[in-house]
Amino acid sequence: MKRIAQALSAIALIGTIGPPVLFFADRLDLGTAQQWMLAATVLWFVTAPIWMEHKTT
Repeated sequence: MKRIAQALSAIALIGTIGPPVLFFADRLDLGTAQQWMLAATVLWFVTAPIWMEHKTT
């Protein structure tokens, strides 16, 4: 489960970087870029706590 969460988190990070690049290259309109970035951000916040857990002493 931890490896799957890490992979999804990496995909989410790429999903937050990709749309602005595509927008500035005139490959994506602003509304679509914002939707993709929002979805990627939500995915990041859902998956990151699963594998970024810290142990309390």
